[in-house]
Amino acid sequence: QVQLVESGGGLVQPGDSLRLSCVVSGRTFSWYSVAWFRQAPGEEREFVSALSWSGSRTYHAESVKGRFTISRENAKNTVNLQMSRLKPEDTAVYYCAARNREITTRAADYGAWGQGTQVTVSS
Repeated sequence: QVQLVESGGGLVQPGDSLRLSCVVSGRTFSWYSVAWFRQAPGEEREFVSALSWSGSRTYHAESVKGRFTISRENAKNTVNLQMSRLKPEDTAVYYCAARNREITTRAADYGAWGQGTQVTVSS
């Protein structure tokens, strides 16, 4: 059983940056691809970014491409989502998720989830 814990959310202004972290425990971290999803009130959960288990592949939703970067620190069992030039429409609860296969953009393909961290972008 793998466990994920997100941190780093908060209230920021439009144009600011924020870094979210996801600590993965319980199994060999290097076996897992990790993705970030987000869910705004009244909306479906949507894919944001993903990083393969090897770290060689990344994928970002069009809405965040060029603004968000995903990376992993294997020594710390951590995946980071660096978010820059934040917009009000980025406001959501952000979740990290893991699977021991290659990355996908479908939430249903991920079996392990964190509890989420709130990101609010508002002036």
